Amino acid sequence: MTQAGTAPTVAELLLGATDRLRVSGSESARLDAELLLAHALGVERTTVLAHPEARPGSGQAQSFAAAVERRAAGEPVAYIRGFKEFYGLAFSIDSRALIPRPETERLVELAEARVRTVLTGSPRPEDAPPYRVWDVGTGSGAICVALAVVLRRHGYGDAVELFASDRSERVLGLAVENAVGHGVADRLTFAAGDMFDVSGAPSTVDLVVSNPPYVPSDAIPGLPIAASFEPRDALDGGPDGLDVVRRLLAGVPEVLGPEGAALIEIGADQADAVLDLAAGALAGWTARIHEDLAGRPRVLEVDRGDEGPLS
Repeated sequence: MTQAGTAPTVAELLLGATDRLRVSGSESARLDAELLLAHALGVERTTVLAHPEARPGSGQAQSFAAAVERRAAGEPVAYIRGFKEFYGLAFSIDSRALIPRPETERLVELAEARVRTVLTGSPRPEDAPPYRVWDVGTGSGAICVALAVVLRRHGYGDAVELFASDRSERVLGLAVENAVGHGVADRLTFAAGDMFDVSGAPSTVDLVVSNPPYVPSDAIPGLPIAASFEPRDALDGGPDGLDVVRRLLAGVPEVLGPEGAALIEIGADQADAVLDLAAGALAGWTARIHEDLAGRPRVLEVDRGDEGPLS
């Protein structure tokens, strides 16, 4: 217990905040408290855990208390901190866009694997055009920016062109901020437009990636309260959750080159439905489902070329 006139320690602040958040309904109360305190102190979470005896200043404690109340009201930790870790990178994030989820990292992994397989396969002529990737509905830009960073890291940056689009110019502003922040703005082209109807888009691409809204409309009220702070149009996939997936599948034949493929994130209970959709919309194409790290169906891959499905 804090003595009268003595500032509370880190351990005491965390204990009180954890209790407050647990009562408010947070399923990760302790973790939320640790992240918010680290943010208020301007340090890493590991530093907070390593110094439970430290006594933050009154201003820091007040900032932490305010953040805890915002979280207790349901606001996501990512919006309070202003950033979210994704694919080993920190992305600026606010209510303009959906918060990147860990399961979406599987989509980036598969896209990277596809690009690297093609570029390291049969020798490419020196005058071969760049491998082109289109991120449809980019939101915060997490997918395309992470892909650009990792491809640059492995020496493939010059051989790949990335194009990203979103219906909202306002949302694209956030994606551009993240591209600049990670030093890959020169590798990415952003444009506003609905689905594939985007001015300035390449006529054909080699790979389409997308994390579309796929939550059924009537399931949205039952999501955790934090989701109510996110833009509904980034979550709501229509009556069965697959309205946007249908539009993607209808459009990819027009934009994919002869050996192109698409990777589309889906809900964990939608595998059979999206395979049926793919079979109806893309006769003769290869379609398969990839699981995420938790073993749940997560990404639909459709392939019109000879590269075959990814492993």
